[in-house]
Amino acid sequence: MEKAICTIFWKDNAVVMIDQRALPIAERYVTCTDYREVIAAINDLTIRGAPAIGVAAAMGIALGALRIEADAPETFRIAFEELCRQFAATRPTARNLFWAIERMKRRFDSLLVSLPDHDPWHHLRKALVTEAIRICEEDIAINRRLGANGRDLIPDGARILTHCNAGALATAGYGTALGVIRAAYEEGRKIHVYIDETRPVLQGARLTAWELMREKIPCTLITDSMAGFLMQQGKIDLIIVGADRIAANGDTANKIGTYALAVLARAHGIPFYIAAPLSTIDPALSDGSAIVIEERSPKEVSRIGEVRTAPEGIAVYNPAFDWTPHDLITAIITEAGILRPPYAEAIKNIWPSGAR
Repeated sequence: MEKAICTIFWKDNAVVMIDQRALPIAERYVTCTDYREVIAAINDLTIRGAPAIGVAAAMGIALGALRIEADAPETFRIAFEELCRQFAATRPTARNLFWAIERMKRRFDSLLVSLPDHDPWHHLRKALVTEAIRICEEDIAINRRLGANGRDLIPDGARILTHCNAGALATAGYGTALGVIRAAYEEGRKIHVYIDETRPVLQGARLTAWELMREKIPCTLITDSMAGFLMQQGKIDLIIVGADRIAANGDTANKIGTYALAVLARAHGIPFYIAAPLSTIDPALSDGSAIVIEERSPKEVSRIGEVRTAPEGIAVYNPAFDWTPHDLITAIITEAGILRPPYAEAIKNIWPSGAR
């Protein structure tokens, strides 16, 4: 296999990330030396995917903390909380973003109560950088456990449909839905992956196809509107996708188009799996109707790249996500195991171990 994809990492007091806007044409990296550059990268999809956004936020907060000038704990706290507020304002649907911010806040609070007398701010900044790097490293390890937990759901010879990109590029490395697929392939199973192109930003065509071809995992690209026909023809054995937020009852937000696939899967008797770390679960939300759905620029729909494909001035509706009711989900694959209905009970039982 090719060298592992390194989506984001910390180097020389800077945040380095692969520029996902350039793929698959070019593999290039962006180096952020200012936290505002990390915020811009999250907003413009230089980095995307819920777990990767969480890692980026943690590293961006640590990067911003390196520049905080303070002469008292309260001064540092005010500046730190403003950093967290700015990152929280980037993308509203991804639970992992807020989970990472909350974790950095908890670490900050624990550090404030035990600052050394000598050079306390250096100690505080260094510890926040260490926490951000730890979040990144843990994410890769979590994805590998998640993949190992889910691989037995993929039989030898399986024809798999996936939507958007839930691979290494959507995480710090390895992936969630693609992590399960990778784990099955690494174990020697013969599989074939059908990739929805995933309009309007084409994360499937640009990113998932690039990842799978790079690792020589057999795959075929289709348009989103072809998925139902493939199911009707008996060419899909299972569907596996990632998640951006999971409510307490198992309702799951993911890239727009996921709900339609779940409905089609139910109509054709096809298993529909979600793969996501526990940090994607939001037990504070009772169901999917409470999930905030991000709306993005109309240009993503009316153009492909810089080429306009719709009449000038046409009204555009562009929700980036939809949510799938829990009763359409066969199982939720996590690093702690496979959750099955009733999800409210399964999530309640597993959450104390997941509130990292």
